Amino acid sequence: MKLSRLEQVSVITLLVIFLGVVFHAPLSVGLGILLPDYDLLIKSWKEILMVILIPLACISVTRRKMWGELTHDWIFRLIVAYGLLHLVLMGLLWQGTAPALAGLAIDLRYVLFFSLVYVFVRSVPVSRRSFILAAGIGAGVVVGFATLQLFLPPDILTHIGYSKDTIAPYLTVDKNPNYIRVNSTLRGPNPLGAYAGMVLGFLTAALAKNQLHLKKRWVLTTTGIFGLCAFIALWISYSRSALVAGIVTILVVVLVTTVKRISKRAWIAAGAIVIVLAGGLVAARDSSFVSNIILHENPEGGSSISSNDGHIESLQYGFAQLIKQPLGGGIGSTGSASLLGETPLIVENQYLFIGHEAGWLGLTLFGVLFCMIMAKLWRYRQDWLALGAFSSGIGLALIGLLLPVWVDDTVAIIWWGIAAIAIAGGDYARRTAKQKTT
Repeated sequence: MKLSRLEQVSVITLLVIFLGVVFHAPLSVGLGILLPDYDLLIKSWKEILMVILIPLACISVTRRKMWGELTHDWIFRLIVAYGLLHLVLMGLLWQGTAPALAGLAIDLRYVLFFSLVYVFVRSVPVSRRSFILAAGIGAGVVVGFATLQLFLPPDILTHIGYSKDTIAPYLTVDKNPNYIRVNSTLRGPNPLGAYAGMVLGFLTAALAKNQLHLKKRWVLTTTGIFGLCAFIALWISYSRSALVAGIVTILVVVLVTTVKRISKRAWIAAGAIVIVLAGGLVAARDSSFVSNIILHENPEGGSSISSNDGHIESLQYGFAQLIKQPLGGGIGSTGSASLLGETPLIVENQYLFIGHEAGWLGLTLFGVLFCMIMAKLWRYRQDWLALGAFSSGIGLALIGLLLPVWVDDTVAIIWWGIAAIAIAGGDYARRTAKQKTT
């Protein structure tokens, strides 16, 4: 079927969101200072565009006769149920207009983006390449600028409005100025670490599936620089959860692609290396490296409350609230949305965050939805993009145990968008092959 003008505009709009989201933090800060009366509107630009695209997606689905396919797909059934539950809970446990709308946007924007990208990539399969190119350009900007920040003054971002009242231009490890945690173009070092680990996962998957023409010198050089910058970005974020997740992400790709070729001797050697490294860390527990980077404890006097204690207290409180509130605390009752209300609450765990927002049912729906998406990515793992999304999904799920990883708009929109591209491409290929055999 011929591509309509509506579908062209829709794909371009999605590409604007996909690429523009990596610049969201500096743009929202800079423009918010220049145009303070439109601050909320500026911060909501991507959500507004997504809402506008909903009727356009419905028109495209009708035109392409895809309603039957979508209504029988349990992923989309769960997305609809998850969205409707949020609307019901928003009315039952009203938090106020600003917190409720902010909470609704934070909780649903990535599943909405997943749905929109899936629909338009299935409608316009050739757009897959454009989305991958946009993701690559965005990743290059993020990890490249993070690496550049090694050589720039730590407070360089204050020149465009970063401050304690907007976004801190940088952080330190337990108030130790020798360990600067940079933001790049994201909202903080933790999202940067999560994003960089995700980038390394996709790069490893592309290499493992021979998607890069490394025989060409410029491709080899570019790939090497890109990978190095991604590793540097991950490292200087000093995010422990992101570092562990990045390692796990890469290991998953390696195991999936080489597990049948790994000998018993190699397994034994790998186990021995892990034991030696663990022993080394224990032996060096009092060193500056381990104290600051691994334990986040400044031996020369850091903050009065360590990040470790903060994580534990947040987890304990979040779990206690989850048990007490089967329906949750209401949409907008947690995280940055709650700062707009009367009872601010920060929960440093993605799953407890969802439970506090949408209750036991919401947490169950999200868990099943995420597992079903991961299962589809695993089914299409011969595609490097699906393999990268699967492996990085595991890493990001691990980060979610210590941080609300999907709350960050850039990390969430990029991963869920790429997952949609991979699944849409796999579904299209499977459906096309089925039509040819019938």
